[in-house]
Amino acid sequence: MVAVMIQGTGSDVGKSVLVAGLCRALANRGMRVRPFKPQNMSNNAAVTADGGEIGRAQATQAIACRTPASVDMNPVLLKPQGDRTSQMVVRGRVRGVLHAAAWCSGRDGLLPEVIGSFRRLERDADVVVVEGAGSPAETNLRDGDIANMGFARATGVPVVLAGDIDRGGVIASLVGTHAVIDPADAAMIRGFLINKFRGDPALFRGGMETIAARTGWRPLGIVPWLAAARRLPSEDAVVLERAAPASHGRRVIACPITPRIANFDDLDPLKLEPSVDLVMVPPGQVIPEAAMIVLAGSKATRADLDFVRAQGWDVDIRAHVRRGRPVLGLCGGYQMLGRRIADPGGVEGEPGDSLGLGLLQVDTVLTGDKRVTQVAGEALGARFGGYEIHVGRTDGPDTARAVARLDDGRRDGAMSADGLVAGSYIHGLLGKAAQRAAWLARIGADAQGPDHAAAVDAALDELAAGLEAHLDIDAIVAIAREGV
Repeated sequence: MVAVMIQGTGSDVGKSVLVAGLCRALANRGMRVRPFKPQNMSNNAAVTADGGEIGRAQATQAIACRTPASVDMNPVLLKPQGDRTSQMVVRGRVRGVLHAAAWCSGRDGLLPEVIGSFRRLERDADVVVVEGAGSPAETNLRDGDIANMGFARATGVPVVLAGDIDRGGVIASLVGTHAVIDPADAAMIRGFLINKFRGDPALFRGGMETIAARTGWRPLGIVPWLAAARRLPSEDAVVLERAAPASHGRRVIACPITPRIANFDDLDPLKLEPSVDLVMVPPGQVIPEAAMIVLAGSKATRADLDFVRAQGWDVDIRAHVRRGRPVLGLCGGYQMLGRRIADPGGVEGEPGDSLGLGLLQVDTVLTGDKRVTQVAGEALGARFGGYEIHVGRTDGPDTARAVARLDDGRRDGAMSADGLVAGSYIHGLLGKAAQRAAWLARIGADAQGPDHAAAVDAALDELAAGLEAHLDIDAIVAIAREGV
């Protein structure tokens, strides 16, 4: 076994980015690399070549490894659909709804499946780079853990612990982790690194020495704030809280942030376009005057639709359409644009019906059959590639004006008679430059950006170069080979 696990002192310390960059760095060295995350929690999912769903970060890490994504790369995925409930996906397939109070018991029996996925990846790789979840210092979750030290101890995979200096208190975070975790868990950690450093790293030399002295862990480097990280798809909604304000002189595309927003990385390709500003609208603010409004996907469509009304965004959206400006709904956003959403079986929450925004003459019935597949086709006269991942069947008069024609012969989506309102189930619709250009032409904006896949690939190479310059990657490989 040759593997190493990157754990963190907390959530959002940059584990996913570090793993992606490390995967690309090792792949650039000619190694067969595979990413792995035992347990993830995210509503930004991706569809794998083997027809399942995994966290978006693991799909990006697979790109970094230059290998197709598989369900074994993220065998347990939790998709929050309420404050205390999550859909549980195991090896790419839905296995039911899990309540927060039952999580500790609900994960019983999952460790063998997690280890099985890991072993399958291991057989096909020179090295597996594993990503932890949250922090191993969450000692209240240690019993039955499959995401951090529970996995590391069960498989003998050595750990490198990452601390985020940008949020402050990084010495206390790393030393405190050593202090509170079980000594046998602490012994799994063979080194540490500092992430998101701004300024002269020489100023933190004493800090590295303090951490090493108090923990006995090997210092592996100080990673600066790498701008390329912002160009990777995100799966954590915390990034939406840091969205930049609009710049003057550009066409604004606005997207309201709902509590269960999902697959909002669909909008990432718009960030490549200098002629537009993507404005993510937080709760409590009106949707600004915009050239286009996009409604993103949702893990709880009816609940998010109620939230849209509570915020008054339904009024803003209708006023936008009355001004003759377009709206695009993607997946759950498409369903919201219709006349009615019915959930007779309680697939996404309490059974019932909800009135939609009524901007498309379509009706949706949420069913228990989840469609998970990669797709390609043509929309607005341009090619696209993407995926579907949704429950629900949508029908009605406006589907006669389909948005897309798929290569398998199916038609997708609907468009209003005046062409202003459109909806589609295709995630990744805006990824290809020509397809994005066709949508931006509707608001008089020029498209100059590349295919999103090319931009992500370039960002991964830039990340890898940054890690090669600032991390002791040879030492990390040695840790992986030595094991525990």
